[in-house]
Parts: sequence; structure tokens; C-alpha cells
Amino acid sequence: MTDPTTDPTTIVAPMDDYNQQLISRVHPGDWVNPRPVDRYDLVVIGAGTAGLVVAAGAAGLGLGLKVALIEKHLMGGDCLNVGCVPSKCVIRSSRVVADIQNSHRFGIGSPDSIAIDFAAVMERMRRLRAGISDVDSAHRFQELGVDVFFGMARFADAQTIEIENLNVKHQKLRFKKAVIATGARAAQPNIPGLAAAGYLTNETVFNLTDRPQRLAVIGGGSIGAELAQSFQRLGSQVTLLHKNDHLLDREDPEAAEILQQVFVREGIQVVLRAEIERVEKTADGKVIYFRQQGQSASVTVDEILVGAGRSPNVEGLNLKAIGVEFTPQGVQVNDYLQTTHPKIYAAGDVCMSWKFTHAADAAARIVIKNTLFAPFGLGRSRLSDLIMPWATYTDPEIAHVGLYEREAAAQGLATDTIKIPLEKVDRAIADGETEGFVKILHRRGSDRILGATIVARHAGEMISEVTLAIVGNLGLNALSGVIHPYPTQAEGIKKAADAYRRTLLTPNSKRLLRFLTKLS
Repeated sequence: MTDPTTDPTTIVAPMDDYNQQLISRVHPGDWVNPRPVDRYDLVVIGAGTAGLVVAAGAAGLGLGLKVALIEKHLMGGDCLNVGCVPSKCVIRSSRVVADIQNSHRFGIGSPDSIAIDFAAVMERMRRLRAGISDVDSAHRFQELGVDVFFGMARFADAQTIEIENLNVKHQKLRFKKAVIATGARAAQPNIPGLAAAGYLTNETVFNLTDRPQRLAVIGGGSIGAELAQSFQRLGSQVTLLHKNDHLLDREDPEAAEILQQVFVREGIQVVLRAEIERVEKTADGKVIYFRQQGQSASVTVDEILVGAGRSPNVEGLNLKAIGVEFTPQGVQVNDYLQTTHPKIYAAGDVCMSWKFTHAADAAARIVIKNTLFAPFGLGRSRLSDLIMPWATYTDPEIAHVGLYEREAAAQGLATDTIKIPLEKVDRAIADGETEGFVKILHRRGSDRILGATIVARHAGEMISEVTLAIVGNLGLNALSGVIHPYPTQAEGIKKAADAYRRTLLTPNSKRLLRFLTKLS
């Protein structure tokens, strides 16, 4: 039995009632690891999204499979504890602030000041996270028939995994197949003085109870952008330092430009092409020294939030000893998510460039099939067959699926792009949310959809229609025939499809239509 007040794996600050409830579910202090069976059909290392889906999926089939799940820290992984769930709770609170600030645009008087209770915002997040955590709890998985073990896992050999925790040394699990789903952690940038000054990542920022008055965010990717906007809206003065030419540089440039303009308008100090040289801790705060276009500059803040990439969790697994190859980018897998050892698979952030919860979920489903229901390799599913959408949950959101224009050009594909600004969509006009667009990339001379980018307040909700079209091999002609409720912002997708249909009105087709009218 572990003591939740002393075991570092079971401490989530602040240890209030909500975090204690969280811990009681995802790493119970009174948990006793079960006695291992002689041999497991499947052992999963890591209880983040990928590991949970593999374990629950395999055990929940009712086939009597012996499944074990090992977690060294908190079940639920990043998504529940330090990622999707807490960040979206905070984002929702920050959107309320923005709506109040902009209420005058809708004929509603704006207050002279908004009382933002940052501690209450974070308490709400902790309360909601604790409530959601039951889905990922150890007891729930135990009820599903999974043997749940807490501790550090390492491969003793190609058929055995050893577990160590504070109470049990060298507990051994023998397996037929194993899955590595250990995820990734926030990357630590090599900036002189940063570690000594202290900094936050997505793994610690949600522990805050006091709002930093001055916050620097290093990194203009999805994590950095989402949290920079949220903290600015919640009352911090945010400086966002990004090394490249524009924020979200992997996204469509027009989409990123819209968001960048929104950030500047909301008061975020956006510093692009920033080369950070060092950090110093002074009596006035933490000073970040950087160069921008050859000029030296600095900014003094109270806290620094680093959102600059992810590093796979491969340490301590003893992978080399069993012939599982890995690089700084993660465990090497083939298209079937099989590692260089044929009996060992991997899924999620530890091996994939798509570092999204829904990507880990989809990969886990592939692993279930390929490890348990593909004898002699027959009928295996491929990672490359997935059509993967994603969204950045800023305001407006940016959602994407399929190819970007630059990727299609690199593949030598002839394409055309249809773009519908939200200012031409009635519901967006009524909502006062006209900053954005629907952009669909299609094969030239065909209605086949190759990709799409949507910028809208709820773009993440809208992108699934286009994703379904691509998965189902439905082209723009099919989308044009789909009746959309009026008025909705998703009507922008139909408008794009209708715009494609209008391109089919060639002189010859018009002559044919005129002839048909004479016969009708």
C-alpha cells in the first residue's frame, strides 16, 4: 500500500478534495497489485489513451483473454490529467471572458471591469477533471477484467516484463504479446538558465492557483497558442515567443495569419523569429534575453510556460536488450504498429507523429486487431490508411484534415482550392464570428476531396463532415446534395461544394441545358 501524501507518483498539486478524488481513481493509495497469472495474452505498458483503449478493447470482447495494464503514474495519461480535459476547461472559462468583453457588439452593455477569479477557474477545472476521471479509473478497468499494476515496467526479456514500485520488487509478467503505450512528455529546451529560473509546462501549469501577472509562453504551436490566448483572456499579460515566421507554422498560412491578428488585437505580445539566448532570475522576475532580426531584446515575467514539442517516454524500458529499435523521435514501428520485435507493438505518442488523443485511440484499435485477430499477418490494418483530422482550440479554432496545398504540390498533384469566407455565411454573420473560412482542396478536373482547413469558432465540430466525406470516398458533388439546416456555420461546407458544382457549367453544358429547357 502506498501513501498518497509521500509517493511522488500520487501527488497532484494542490491536494484539495478534487485532486484527492482524482488520485483515488487513477492511482489509488490503497491499491494492491494483483498476483500475475502464468501468462498474459496481452500486456500493455502505459495507461494513457492508447493503453486504455487497447486494454479495455481486448478485455471487453468477452473472449476470456488475459490482459494486464501497467502504469507508473496516473491512469488517463496526458489527456485526462494534463492535456485535453484540463486545457479545454480553462479555455471555456477564457471564452466567457471574451464574450463579456465583446458583449457591446451584440447590444449588451459591457462592464467597465470583469472580476476574474483565477482560483475559481482552476478549481472548476479540477472539479470537472475529477468527475471525468471515473472513466479511466483503476477500479473500472479491474471490473472490465483487466489486471491493473502500478509501478515501473521494464522488459526482462522478450517474453517477460518486470514491475517495481515502492512495495513490490521484481514482480514478473509473462506475455504472448506486449504493447508499448508510454506516451510522451514536454520537451525541455536547451536554454541557458531556464532550469535554474524555473518554468512551467502543460504538465505543471494546471497546478496553478494564483494567476501569473506576466507570463511568457515559449513556442507558437498548438499548446503554446491555446494557453497563451487563455491566460491573456484570464488577466495575465502574455508574451508569446516563437522561433519561426508565424504562429502555427505547420498550418495553412492564411489560417495562421487570422489567428495571429486576433492575438495581437487581444493584447498578446507576439514576438516572431525570436532566438532565445538565456534566462536569468532577478528580484523583479524572470528575464528572458533574446534576439530578433539581429537586435537584442529582453522581457521580464513572473512565470515561463514552455510549449515547444514533446519527447517520447522510452527510458527505463530496456528496449535495446530485446531488440526494439528507437530514436529520439520514439519507438520505431512499421505500418502495422509493430516494433522491430514481432511480438511487441506500440501505439500513441511514443511512436507516432500524430500526437492527438483521437490518433492514439485510432491506433489502439489497429493494435487490438493486429495483435489478436490477424493470424500469420492476415487481415492486418495499416496506420497509413487512417484519415486523421485535428484541431487547435484557440478562438477561432483551426481544424484540418487531409493534404495541405504545399503537400499536394510536393506530390505533383494538380489541384484546385475553393475558399468560402465566413463573412458569406449567414449564421457566422448573425453570430458575429466572421473571422475565418472554409477551404477545400480537390483534385483538378475531379470532385475528389484531398484536404480541408476550417477556421471558425467551432471548426473542430465542423471538420468531421469533410473527414467523413474523404473516408467514404464522397466528393464535392455528394456534399452539395447534403441538406444542411439553415442557418448554421457548417453551411460554409455546402457553399464550397456548390461553388465546385458551378465550375461544371461550361459553355457546352450550358448549351445542353438550354436545349433541355426547350424540350421541357
